[in-house]
Amino acid sequence: MKRLFVQALSGLVITGSLISVSFQAHAQCSTAATAGKWAYTYTGTILTPTGAQPAASVGHFTQDRAGNVSGSQSRSVAGSSGVEDVSGTVTVNKDCTATGTINVFANGQLQRTSVLALIYDNGNHVRMIFQSVTLPDGTNVPVVITVDGNRLTANE
Repeated sequence: MKRLFVQALSGLVITGSLISVSFQAHAQCSTAATAGKWAYTYTGTILTPTGAQPAASVGHFTQDRAGNVSGSQSRSVAGSSGVEDVSGTVTVNKDCTATGTINVFANGQLQRTSVLALIYDNGNHVRMIFQSVTLPDGTNVPVVITVDGNRLTANE
């Protein structure tokens, strides 16, 4: 009896796992499907010649069906805060991974361009990591920053 119960339980676990894998394999994302209004936070570290500097931000952006992004954020770097505008593009793959290139402006002046890797989860949640940060003069700034975001409304 115990053996039969273990076999039945094992069968249910395997079946559940296969259904889950099958569902994930058929999950289809697209740039248009992830359009909407989003809110996010990011935290991490900027690595400078004088040492590591903590960085954090809260912000929001709107992504249209073509992948164009615009919004704003309040950020703090090593205790110095500021408000910035963001704009750029996001390209989403069928497997729900994506790449974004975001320009950050303060008072209309370009401050930096960031390239991010993204993963969309269930269409209403996104996780990101900064892959690069480049200043207007071409200087690469090493960072370790992750982002967590949630969609507020869909299909803008």
